[in-house]
Order: sequence, then C-alpha cells, then structure tokens
Amino acid sequence: MRSIGDYGLLSDCRTAALVSRHGSIDWHCPISFDAPSVFGRLLDPDGGHWRMAPLGETTATRRYVGESLVLRTQFDGADGAAAITDFLSFAPGTRAHDIGKRVPHALVRIVEGLRGRLVVELDLAPRFEYGLTVPWLEQSDGAVEMRAGPSALRLETDVTLDLGRDRITGRFTVEAGQTRTFTLRGIDPLSEAVPDRTPAEDLLEATLEGWRSWNEPHVAYDGIAGEMVRRSAIVLQGLTDERTGAVIAAPTTSLPAHLGRGDTWDYRYVWLRDLSFTMRALWVAACPTEADRFLGFLTRSLGQPSDRHVPIVLGSDGRRDISEHQLGHLAGHRDNRPVRVGNAAWEQRQLDVMGEVLDSAYLLREHISDFDVQTRRMLRDFADRAAAGWRDADAGMWEARDRERQYTSSKVMCWV
Repeated sequence: MRSIGDYGLLSDCRTAALVSRHGSIDWHCPISFDAPSVFGRLLDPDGGHWRMAPLGETTATRRYVGESLVLRTQFDGADGAAAITDFLSFAPGTRAHDIGKRVPHALVRIVEGLRGRLVVELDLAPRFEYGLTVPWLEQSDGAVEMRAGPSALRLETDVTLDLGRDRITGRFTVEAGQTRTFTLRGIDPLSEAVPDRTPAEDLLEATLEGWRSWNEPHVAYDGIAGEMVRRSAIVLQGLTDERTGAVIAAPTTSLPAHLGRGDTWDYRYVWLRDLSFTMRALWVAACPTEADRFLGFLTRSLGQPSDRHVPIVLGSDGRRDISEHQLGHLAGHRDNRPVRVGNAAWEQRQLDVMGEVLDSAYLLREHISDFDVQTRRMLRDFADRAAAGWRDADAGMWEARDRERQYTSSKVMCWV
C-alpha cells in the first residue's frame, strides 16, 4: 500500500480523487466529498482502484498543469515515453467563482504518446459503497456501465477493453503523437436521460480555462513564498464544496494521524474552527470574496438560535447529523483500524468555536457586505453564549471523547 505522500489530489470543487505516482487512482467518491467510495484501495487492498501505466520499467515524474489541479504524470522508459493527464472536470463555460457549481461528474484520463512506443496496461476494479459491492459490468451504447445499488458509473473510451467478472482490463499501444482518452462519469442509475458525451479533450480545455479564470482575481498576493501561497489557495479551493462555499478538512477518511494508535477519523466535513482559519488564509492569499460565503454558509446551516449547543462540525451541504459508524470489512490504511464514516464530534460542545467565528467576522469585516438580519442574530447569539458559558467545561479543540474538562484555550477564545 502506497504512503499517503505518494498521492496527487484531483478536485472539481464537489468531490476529489487521489492518484499515485504509479498511475493508480486509489480513492474516489463520485458526486460528493463524503459519498461512499468506488475506489478505496487507500483503505484496503480490495477496496477498488483504477490503475493505468506503461508496462516495463519506467521513471515517473509529475506536475500540475499551470495553476490548476490537473495532474500530468510522465513515464519515461527505454522504448519510449508517454504522459497521463488526470483531472476531475468542470462543465464547459463555467468561470471564476462558478467553477464547481455545475460539473459533469467526470473523472478523465488522457494518455499521450511522447516518444517511441509504449504498451499501456489498464486495470479498473470498481468496488461500490466502500468496497462492499462489486457492480454489474455491461457494454451499453459504446461504453461500459457499472451498476449496483444506488450507484452507477459509465466509462467512455475508444480503446477495446475486456470485461471480466469483477473488473475491466486491457492493453493498448501508444506511439509518439497518439492520444487515447478515458472518461469515467458518475451517473444516476434511475435516470433515462441521454448521457453527456462531451469529448475528453473539450473537458480538459474547459477545466484548464476554469482554473485560469479562478486564478485571475486571486493573484494580488506579492508577499514571501508567493508560489507556495498561491498553490495552497488552489488546494483550499479544491477542498471547497462550491455549492455552499464550505471548505472540508480533508478529502479522505480514516488516514491515521499516528500509525497504530487508532486515531483514524473521517475528516470529509467542515469544522467551524478550521473554516474560520481557512477564510483568513484565503484573505491573505488575496481571495477576499470567500468571506461572504463563509458567514452565509454558517447562517443557513445553523438556522435560528436554539437551546442546543453550537455545532462544531457540519456536512459540506450544511447538515448537522453526521453520525459515526465503523466499516469492519476494511483493513484500514497500512492495517490501521478502525475505518470510520461520519464523525461523532458533531455532538460535542467546544466553546472556543464561537470566539473563532466572531474573531474571523471581525477581522474580515471590511471584505464582507453588510451583515443581514439573520447573520447579525447568529453573531449576537454566539457572543451571548460565550459570555454566559465561558466557565463551563467542554470537549476542547482536542475533541476529548471521554469527558468534558476545563480548557484554557476555550476560555481565551470566549474572551476574544
């Protein structure tokens, strides 16, 4: 099993995929960040994958294309060289802050021959619902469809492939100047709508143009480590659910913070504390317009003030209940168990989050349009709660699961 650092991130600002240096997509949850995985080898050898790479000995080098999350991996061998360009596609015509609001749910791989002649091997083993289900595979209208339960995928390519019982395999030759394309779409298994068939090359152009248009208003930062700051801003945008403006903590679940300790949590959600810090980081990186969406997301998600404690974490669609359960059939990353879906921290009380949100709103006030009535009421409620309850024990920013304690950090942020 590859180390975590071996993977590159793809995103369409609705979901994500992880690609290894050796051409294997080992994590992907179609449609949304916290949907069940269809490729989950990151968490179990039998969790599903899509590997595509040249046969024989090659050396792999990778880079992102411009200021985007389009990943290009070049394989150099004795007989030739080829590049695989991987990306999650934006819809043609979407620009700037609209990228991700409308997406074709397409994971695209383009193989390009650069020199000589290479034989490329493909092995696509879909495993739906976190590896629980092997879908039915069938040819349909010039494509391969994979269906099981509430999920369906459609693979479009001009390469002849073999359909086995539980996987799709094939070998093809690519020479200098030749291109082979593969588009894997998440589709509605109950819909009779005609599938979109936008060519992969057009999706690549649309995706690169979408990233370019997003970057144009975000180039004002000219401080130290400029390139790293801009790349970090792109990654944060890739972790953003563009429908709501919410930024998730990570695109994965159950990767261990420390090997062998069981601290394997599902971080595909939005922590109010982290979101507050992220908005400040994006402001430093010259992305001030995100501040409005930050408070708008919180106001819509939390609804009217109530007697319940302020939630510390939300789904990227704004839901509160992200109840946690364990997936006992998965071995875990490098045998680190348990594998968890959901996060029980949603039920915790952490007093500091109110101060974090209020502090961010104050610092970013000049970049936020006039607070509407609902937002003012939410912020006022946070201030009243902090003033009234700062002496109480809580779970703290460390999210202790045994009992509530008195944390200095919580008191300080209530004071803020």
